[in-house]
Amino acid sequence: MSIEIPEGLTELLQSFTLEVLRKQPADLLEFALQYFTQLKERDLKRGAFGNDNNSAARSGKAVNFVEEAMQIDSENGEDDEEDDEEFVGNRLTDFFALCAEAFNPDEDNDDKEPKITHPKTDEQRQRLQEACKDILLFKNLEAEQMSQLLDAMFEKLVEAGEHIIDQDDDGDNFYVIERGTFDIFVKVDGVECSMGSYDNRGSFGELALMYNTGRAATIVATSAGALWCLDRLTFRRIIVKNNAKRRKTYEAFIETLPLLKSLEPSERMKVVDVLSTKVYSSGEQIISQGDTADCFYIVESGQVRITMKRNQSKKDLENGEVDIAKCSRGQYFGELALVTNKPRAASAYAVDNVKCLVMDIKAFERLLGPCMDIMKRNIANYEEQLVTLFGSQTDTEDENL
Repeated sequence: MSIEIPEGLTELLQSFTLEVLRKQPADLLEFALQYFTQLKERDLKRGAFGNDNNSAARSGKAVNFVEEAMQIDSENGEDDEEDDEEFVGNRLTDFFALCAEAFNPDEDNDDKEPKITHPKTDEQRQRLQEACKDILLFKNLEAEQMSQLLDAMFEKLVEAGEHIIDQDDDGDNFYVIERGTFDIFVKVDGVECSMGSYDNRGSFGELALMYNTGRAATIVATSAGALWCLDRLTFRRIIVKNNAKRRKTYEAFIETLPLLKSLEPSERMKVVDVLSTKVYSSGEQIISQGDTADCFYIVESGQVRITMKRNQSKKDLENGEVDIAKCSRGQYFGELALVTNKPRAASAYAVDNVKCLVMDIKAFERLLGPCMDIMKRNIANYEEQLVTLFGSQTDTEDENL
């Protein structure tokens, strides 16, 4: 059965989803109601005044938005204006569900797709790896995927005044900045407006590739510089497919976690969006006693050994540490130090090869509020374990992993 997508539906959903990612509303249904009510009111107002300059709004299509890493949105603490353009940042990096062109990330057709390779010197590859190390789009790629991605990227030297991309053009490449400065312009009602700049770091161009839409902004080099470019086909084959697979896997996994049962389905999906993956080899230290707490960990595979160093004079402590717990698939650690704002009171080591899902402290505080009561109850359990192991609660009260 063939299903025709109504004209404007994809753009409308893109616009709404981008706004949800920007605002992170606590009540998604209420936010949706307000969003579409305001959109309809604006549509009716334009119609009443006979304004034909923006037919996109009346047809349900999305308003303009800047493609990447804008630092002028709600994060700067200023109130958002109700302009036609929407500004979005790096929070888009895990959202690939609304790709407009025919592309099924579940299809296993890697063998049929050509692998693009651009030869590089050792010096070039080292520069490329340095430029890509902080790109959020790449953070969850496996080693083999990252290697293929680096192979496919090619260097582009630019001069001051050169247009890298132009608004409304078709998307061909994703760009990573190695060096140079670049200005961002968006044309609004025929007037080109400056919307920000990049200074020797960052990336841009992913939205047109993700959604099969025209470029939403113009990027102009303001100095000589160097970019690393990734073609559209490789971007979609590696980045889009990896993120779709990752989302599907993690959605199923976190639904099995007792800790997250108290979350609404929409809240669990937000958790999926902020999780990153870290792999540890056997014996590797994951966290160290006394360190500042910055992450929460869920064991996806393998086993983690939790140890505590309390009194080196005790003969029963090997190397001054004693095992207090072990965590396996589906169990979590690192939460209590975040709950109590204390340094790590224990260390964690990979028993064998371990893969953990990791959530940073900001996402933890924002998303796991409904789970706090469960985690606080675990404090008493930890203290009971310490009393059994060390014979006293001295110096253990309020210290948690």
